[in-house]
Amino acid sequence: MQTRVVDYLVQAVSALGVRHLFGVDGANIEDLYDAIFDAPYDVTGVIAKHEFAAATMADGYARSTGGLGVVAATSGGGAMNLVAGLAESFASRVPVLALVGQPPTAHAGNGAFQDTSGHPGTIDAAKMFGEISRYCARVETAAELPDQLAKAVGAARRGGPAVLLLPKEVQQASIGEATPIRLPTKVYRRDEAGLVRLRAALTTARRTGKVVIIAGDQVARDDARDELARLAAVLDAAVGVAPDAKDTYDNHDAGFCGVAGSMGHPGLGAAIRSAALCLLVGTPMPITTRTGLDELLTGAAVASIGVMPPYLPAVHATSTDLARTLSDLADEFAAAPALFEQRRATPLTPLCVPESTGPGLRYRQLVETIEAALPDGTDVFADAGNTGAAVVHHLRVPRGGRFVVALGMGGMGYAFGAGIGSAFARGAGHRTVVVAGDGAFFMHGMEIHTAIEHKLPITFIVLNNNAHAMCVARERLYYRDRYSFNRFQTAHLGDGVDAMFPGLSTCSVRSTAELAAALPHCLHNPGPSFLSIDVDPDEIPPFLPFLTAIEQIQE
Repeated sequence: MQTRVVDYLVQAVSALGVRHLFGVDGANIEDLYDAIFDAPYDVTGVIAKHEFAAATMADGYARSTGGLGVVAATSGGGAMNLVAGLAESFASRVPVLALVGQPPTAHAGNGAFQDTSGHPGTIDAAKMFGEISRYCARVETAAELPDQLAKAVGAARRGGPAVLLLPKEVQQASIGEATPIRLPTKVYRRDEAGLVRLRAALTTARRTGKVVIIAGDQVARDDARDELARLAAVLDAAVGVAPDAKDTYDNHDAGFCGVAGSMGHPGLGAAIRSAALCLLVGTPMPITTRTGLDELLTGAAVASIGVMPPYLPAVHATSTDLARTLSDLADEFAAAPALFEQRRATPLTPLCVPESTGPGLRYRQLVETIEAALPDGTDVFADAGNTGAAVVHHLRVPRGGRFVVALGMGGMGYAFGAGIGSAFARGAGHRTVVVAGDGAFFMHGMEIHTAIEHKLPITFIVLNNNAHAMCVARERLYYRDRYSFNRFQTAHLGDGVDAMFPGLSTCSVRSTAELAAALPHCLHNPGPSFLSIDVDPDEIPPFLPFLTAIEQIQE
């Protein structure tokens, strides 16, 4: 029996340990779904409601498994809809393989429907995806697929999406009965010269003072949490985290000193100010992570380890596998005696926000109520805007749980698809919680339908202020509050979702007492649930640029 290209692709996906392929079907990708149906492998095709959400499902799946996410889409608008989701994976270095159907090659440049061949008068999909991927190739014959697939997987494993453009006739073509699956092995790159300099900086710092670590999302991607915790204990270091890396270190540990950056905690800055060295682990320190810390870090001794050097002067050592490198460093420094007394746990210092007098719950109040109800191991996916800022700042991640916020592109609605993808990866009995605003819900919240179809253990919590509230805050602070384009007509989301999806567990709350009563029911329901919380569109979130603007106005 001859093997089609699509059969080979499904076999390769299975060989990579991927159990779910996310996408939206269509004429130029339907053969792949046909292959999934007939395949003897444990690969499930999941149909999303929009290709952006399918891409974020693959992204969330990859973040939770530490492996590869796979998304498939048809040509034309389907392919175009992938762009924002893949751009997030590109910016956040998440390994995703995108399989994108194309019209038959013979029709290219001849008026084909959805032609993206790059011929005169057409869009060039290879150039478009090439800008937001680590690798992009148009597969022109069945014979070249194994090599192209191996190159794509290798590129994705280095951090980011890889795209294969698959014409209809190539998908259907025979690749040969005994063509072996050729997948690249993972390569570990270790910068010995950089590590020598890094060890020297750590040794000097331990003689003269304290070490503060800021952990980034590469720690999560490399599943290096235990190794980070051990190194921090050996160095007796205080640990802060990047906003998108809250789950890389136990938020309840005595050494935890908060989040860095625009949604961060003043206590981390105080720790850096008194430290002999700031060690960056798995973060290049983008603006969202270093806002409010630039001056401190410029005047401090800074060292870094990770796949990317930081955006500020530092002694840097490259590592493509932090689990291995951090383990080696912990072994080396474990022999040295501890020079300082162990710290005692201290509460995190929240940013001071102006008092809000409008209707609904306050951000800190509701986030702390949610936190208190989350079981250990709960995964939390936070969306963009005021909601994201509040969750990043106030929520302590449950022990053993993942925390994801999309700071690469900051696309609204990301958390709905990503949380669903993660829920597929984590399996039954493991609760996932998505926290998003109503603006994000209106963009991609109908993806909850996918969670309902598959009976996923996921709770969607939507903070409803009938506005793009972060944009409302910008109008007030930066444009003299003369107008608002960003306030919505009142919508009762909980009631609407309840009517749309009979049988879905839904709640609408307008007080802290109602929230505390609703959460156990929503979080322990075996399938999906939906919770709408009324909040004030005029409350200023714990977001440093806004608070700085308010100080300047008051001066």
